Amino acid sequence: LLFLWSITVSIFGIGGLLGSSGSRYLTVKYGKKKCLLYNDLLMIVAASIMGCSKKAQSFEMILIGRFMCGISAGLCVPLHHQYVGEISPRKLRGFANSTSSFFWSLGKAIGQISGQRELLGSQSLWPMLMASCGLPALIQLVTLPFFPESPPYLLMHKGDQEGCKKAIRQLWGEGHHQAEIDDIMKEKATMKNTKILSVLELMKEQAFRWQLYMIVILTATVQLCGINAV
Repeated sequence: LLFLWSITVSIFGIGGLLGSSGSRYLTVKYGKKKCLLYNDLLMIVAASIMGCSKKAQSFEMILIGRFMCGISAGLCVPLHHQYVGEISPRKLRGFANSTSSFFWSLGKAIGQISGQRELLGSQSLWPMLMASCGLPALIQLVTLPFFPESPPYLLMHKGDQEGCKKAIRQLWGEGHHQAEIDDIMKEKATMKNTKILSVLELMKEQAFRWQLYMIVILTATVQLCGINAV
């Protein structure tokens, strides 16, 4: 039982590792908006599997659902930050990205409060608690189609300048946005001359060694603070 509980907790992180590892390839190939929509479907399926686990009397369904949730979360973290930053006007970009961290923390707090025995943490209602992760995904699945694709993706990866202008007008309103388009073109030119490192190359690169140490230590201490146990 101890082994099964440990696997149930940790398999989320394993899924998250797989999801985040494939996020760059998927965003370049399919675009951020489409990836987010498919990711919502994955989370809803995972929530449904976990919600039905008690009725099916199957702990394996909880393991599968947790693993799929991890993949979805691993994809969503970089995707969401990138999409929110790229569709925001330049003067609001920093604020928009900071709200993401606020809502991540708020979601964790709501999850812990909902898990109290007086609410959804009871013997009869815990499947609803497990399935509650599908609700935000459902809301995003319904609302996101009304938003355009990321303008930088349309211009840099698809070469669709008219589509980029249309997306910018839809997001930021009518006006002269040539300066923003020029910035995206400059970024595209810079990326052509910049070598993108793999994870192994990044670990071997001396110039980034101390930054890498710092990120690893910070991430490890978050895991050691007891949030997973809670």
